[in-house]
Amino acid sequence: MRRIAIGERPDWRATAEANGFTFHTLDGAPYWDESHAYAFSLAEIEEDIEGPSAEIHALCLAFAEKAVEDETILTSLQIPETVWDAVRASWRRRDSSLYGRLDFAYGGAGAGLAKLLEYNADTPTALYETGVFQWLWFEELLASGRLPAGSDQFNSVHERLIERLRGLPGERALALTAFSEAPEDHGTVAYLQDCAEQAGLAARFLDIGDIGLDAEGGFVDRAREPIHTLFKLYPWEWAFADAFGTAIGRTATRFLEPPWKALLSNKGLLPHLYDMEPGHPNLLPAYFESDPKKAQLGRSFVKKPIYSREGANVLIVRDGAVLAHDHGPYGAEGYVRQALAELPDFDGRRPLVGSWIVGDAPAGLCIREAAGPITTDRALFVPHFIQPDA
Repeated sequence: MRRIAIGERPDWRATAEANGFTFHTLDGAPYWDESHAYAFSLAEIEEDIEGPSAEIHALCLAFAEKAVEDETILTSLQIPETVWDAVRASWRRRDSSLYGRLDFAYGGAGAGLAKLLEYNADTPTALYETGVFQWLWFEELLASGRLPAGSDQFNSVHERLIERLRGLPGERALALTAFSEAPEDHGTVAYLQDCAEQAGLAARFLDIGDIGLDAEGGFVDRAREPIHTLFKLYPWEWAFADAFGTAIGRTATRFLEPPWKALLSNKGLLPHLYDMEPGHPNLLPAYFESDPKKAQLGRSFVKKPIYSREGANVLIVRDGAVLAHDHGPYGAEGYVRQALAELPDFDGRRPLVGSWIVGDAPAGLCIREAAGPITTDRALFVPHFIQPDA
């Protein structure tokens, strides 16, 4: 794994706009950065990222099977008791899942094994830029000779999404929702709408505020048309707390991601995974903050809210001193404490490796690069490629 200066294409912004990547710059600050790229060997991809991703996702599914039958686990994950039956029912029906992203600390084959930091199993973004724009960058640089002949990219996200959407059971219609005023969220959902249409589904976008309940408790749009299947870029913990939250267990609407994904989309998953497989080479020791065993982590650890996003409210302590602390609105539900696995330092930047799961299989990789040890919403998206014969 190497960070290589390549130089950006002079017309990449126009190319981005032409391809619908309108959120390449957010609030006047860059988000996409192609001045450099990360190069991997094929062995690093297959053995260090793809293989462990498949193992950990399978372990997560085994955990979900266990969790739905254990009220102690459901309580520890801060899932409201009012929705336990809905979560159980969605798992027992094996409601389809679409995608998620495992985030790893990884610095290459010479720097040790990839270590799981968290699983964004419900509402991860960075999807379009991974599946489409990163691939367009790769194709153009390969064709122009700026990447070595024979290079590749770990990226079948686009094709896998379409295949997964094509196989959805039930009505051949899909509504997709997000906050329309949030550029990154709206861009992600617009991309998934395009994938759904390519998969042969009748797809339509609805702002979150356009969704309500009819007299029978079914989810409908403003025209009172029923919503048979809904993709929601809206976290389950928020939905469960909404006035409509109790309707989830009664409605005929099916959701992407399904309610059982709430079992995997919070940091409470981490101590449970470690408890299941304490010897797994890609898992870090982790405990709930209320667990006295957290003392085993010593003076270096990361404290994370059970529910948080984009690094908010994360505290990193190294050798008893605060290394980094990001503030935010989270933490009321409690915290977990995880062993410290610092992101590697490449020329003063710290890449986080995101491994995409589409359906139940690893499908691609993205790099988000931060200036400090916590990956926040200010991190840059940086493309990657696989070096030939490396």
